[in-house]
Amino acid sequence: MSIKKVIRDWMLPIAMVAGAAIYLIYHAMPAPVHKAGPFLNQAAGIIQPLLIFSMLFLTFCRIEPKDLKPHRWHWWLLLIQGGLFTMLGLGAYAIISHLPDSGHNHVILIECAMLCLICPTATAAAVVTRKLGGDVAGITTYTILINMLAAVLVPLMVPLIQPVAGLGFWVAFSMILAKVFPLLIMPCLAAWLVRYLMPKFHKRILETPDLAFYIWAVSLTLAIAVSMKYLMASVLGMAMIGLMALVSLVCCVFQFAMGRYVGNKYKPRRPDVDPEVERRGREVRKVTAGQSLGQKNTVFAIWLGYTFMTPETALVGGLYSIWHNIYNSWQLYKAGK
Repeated sequence: MSIKKVIRDWMLPIAMVAGAAIYLIYHAMPAPVHKAGPFLNQAAGIIQPLLIFSMLFLTFCRIEPKDLKPHRWHWWLLLIQGGLFTMLGLGAYAIISHLPDSGHNHVILIECAMLCLICPTATAAAVVTRKLGGDVAGITTYTILINMLAAVLVPLMVPLIQPVAGLGFWVAFSMILAKVFPLLIMPCLAAWLVRYLMPKFHKRILETPDLAFYIWAVSLTLAIAVSMKYLMASVLGMAMIGLMALVSLVCCVFQFAMGRYVGNKYKPRRPDVDPEVERRGREVRKVTAGQSLGQKNTVFAIWLGYTFMTPETALVGGLYSIWHNIYNSWQLYKAGK
């Protein structure tokens, strides 16, 4: 087995270990080295969006504009995410309003679950979905839809739990939109301009199918390093961090399982579909819906946590990132076998 194949097959675990090791090495260095911390934070804040933009640009280059259309399973997944987020938000509001002495930690754990549920699909999910044989256009469409839903539901629900003076619906909505638009809509427009105005360059992009996967590996390394930073800097006790890890694990397992369940139950409207074709289509939908609901944009979850909710909840985005990438590593290994 060649080294190149080993690296390709185990890219996700390698990236995760590398990201954790990079931050732990930095953390163990002498204090003078830590003066570079603000610069490194600033660099990460620039590099990460560029990597996300590049991945989405490469993904959109492979999708015909006419293929970006909603399917029935999209609406079921939106109902699941939006409905559970709303129910938890109302539950947290009831605890704060009627049981003020119930403890601050209860609300934090509910907020963690809310973040895990409403967090939009990861921009890299299309890369993994293509590797697993799923529908890239389907998951890309859902990524757009869930970002739109999150932009509406988060400003509606968060003020009930964490009211902030001057942070009304439109302010919060515009903040989320400003975070989402450049990294979701602009790559789409750029890819379609390249498709129609620069066909030779577009053809060269299509000839490098694994480029987005390797960019994602770099992005994952950086994301795990950022997650380690939040974990090491957390002032929460180990018991609370353990509970947050459990909440994120339960949400991760539930969403992957529910997504696959919905994808498996969805059937085409035409009754004359060949059974073998339907079986293959069902497998494609299971993969696509599972990744749509389970693989999250955890960088966005971290930002939502420290911007709109109790700041400590930002840690749950990093914890969820570990779980969904472990599962994706196993899926890719199984698919490779």
